[in-house]
Amino acid sequence: MAGWVTRALVLAVLHAVAAVLRAKAAVFRPTELDTLTVGIIALLVGASATWAALDAWRGMRDRGRTWFIAALVAGPVSGVLDVAGRAMFVDRTGLEALPDALTGGAAFTALLILVPAWLGLFAGERIGRRADTTDDPDEPPRPPRPSRPPRPRPSKPDQPKAKPAG
Repeated sequence: MAGWVTRALVLAVLHAVAAVLRAKAAVFRPTELDTLTVGIIALLVGASATWAALDAWRGMRDRGRTWFIAALVAGPVSGVLDVAGRAMFVDRTGLEALPDALTGGAAFTALLILVPAWLGLFAGERIGRRADTTDDPDEPPRPPRPSRPPRPRPSKPDQPKAKPAG
């Protein structure tokens, strides 16, 4: 399966489950909704950012495009799964909720995947090691570049030199 398909499906299911759990909590515990919402969004942001950072850390090819397509696909898929999940488990939501889920809900989900993924890609490239992305798997990895020794700093005289007497 292509990289973006896996990411899109997993994240779409994760976002749909989170939306259904939030809707279920809104019915049974409406006073605890703020804390739950913050926790759910933190979990979703963390999942996207961590997965993208791991992709960058491992040196996955074409990772920016992969995450962009995954976010665009996961948005509408998550909206459909959210409506189906709420219909089955929460309040018998009907097809009238589908247009909202496929427009605003899908856009929000796509951004909630894409922005943390870009931050994760940025961070993942800067931490840890970069995997060698050569086409030949039998080629040995390149040795690390030698580091340059630090340059000596010129010393500053404490006092000006006195002229010789003469």
